[in-house]
Amino acid sequence: MIWAGENQMKLFIEEEEIDVKWVKNLSTKAIDVDVQQNDIVITMSKYGGFEQVGELGKRYIVEDKHMTTKIGDIVIFNGDKLVIFYGTNSWRYTKLGEINLPQNEIIDTLSKSNLKIRLTNG
Repeated sequence: MIWAGENQMKLFIEEEEIDVKWVKNLSTKAIDVDVQQNDIVITMSKYGGFEQVGELGKRYIVEDKHMTTKIGDIVIFNGDKLVIFYGTNSWRYTKLGEINLPQNEIIDTLSKSNLKIRLTNG
């Protein structure tokens, strides 16, 4: 189920707002509650040539399912890491959402090193 309510969180990569379709689940709700208090800023690192990974700063509830990710998917790994894909992978994740941009733009944006991600209150 895609989250289409008001006051949803927003994702910024560097200083650019990125359109995201958030999934409605307990993980996304918990992160959204925290973001309403303070922005979450994450330094991301490239990993495996297909994803950006960064520490969320705390452990969140997860509903992991085995999945094959696609370009633009946003997930939680291990309850405490935000992962954004610019390639694909199969593993157990909790999906948070998906970036709503053309694949080539997602790849261009996410294939850079040391990205700053900011989750903020919408």
